Amino acid sequence: MQDVETGAGGPRRAMMRAQEGMVERQVWRWWSPVVGREMGVARFGWWGKPVVWFPTGGGDFLDGERFHIVRALEPLIEAGRIKVYLVDSTCRQSWTNPDVPPREKSRMQVRYDQWLMDELVPLIRSDCGGSDQAIAATGASLGGYHALNVTCKHPDTFDLMIGMSGTYALDRRMAGTWDEDWYYNDPLQFVPNLGPGAQLDHLRRARFVFGLGQDYENPTYTWRAANALGAAGIWNHVEVWGQGSGHDWPTWRTMLPMFLDRLV
Repeated sequence: MQDVETGAGGPRRAMMRAQEGMVERQVWRWWSPVVGREMGVARFGWWGKPVVWFPTGGGDFLDGERFHIVRALEPLIEAGRIKVYLVDSTCRQSWTNPDVPPREKSRMQVRYDQWLMDELVPLIRSDCGGSDQAIAATGASLGGYHALNVTCKHPDTFDLMIGMSGTYALDRRMAGTWDEDWYYNDPLQFVPNLGPGAQLDHLRRARFVFGLGQDYENPTYTWRAANALGAAGIWNHVEVWGQGSGHDWPTWRTMLPMFLDRLV
């Protein structure tokens, strides 16, 4: 297992220790001038397809560890099929904070997207030995929105999206406000309007999977997202589970390894 502490100058290794029988773990924390706060990333595994897990709306980058998403993925990690990166989000500075004005929410989403592409992706590339293999984006609830958004915006980098119980429609959080920052970070708006070109070509080669349970769900969000993709000729699959499943960690811990086992 590896632990890494970081400082204001960027990620740096603090210590390394090996422990037999445990998945390798490495943590980075650094101050990001792009989003104006410290951001964290935790990586689990040695090799395999990079899989990014976005936290739920109120969570931080270690929620996927606390709520045993990593444990559920251990068979795939230990088999060398996936390498999991738990990442921070800025939801508490934007989407889930009622005191933040709508236009600042959309501006923060722009900055977060910049953080993903300018800071997170280079870290993953370096950690994977310079490999440029495509990355999978996954998440639940608001994490599902982030997975969908980053894959739709950057399908040349992300080729697989798995969202579970996703909050893909954020109109209510914009309180009737509209601006271009919001438009270009809302796949339900911009994807159906994409014209011919490289972005749409990449999207039509990507895979989008939506998982949905029965309890405490809003299926409208999922179907709106699936229909927006379908309107642009983009392949997607919606899987609705039965009684006993829902908007909660036990369902997500079961869904995610099953979907990844099929697709990776």
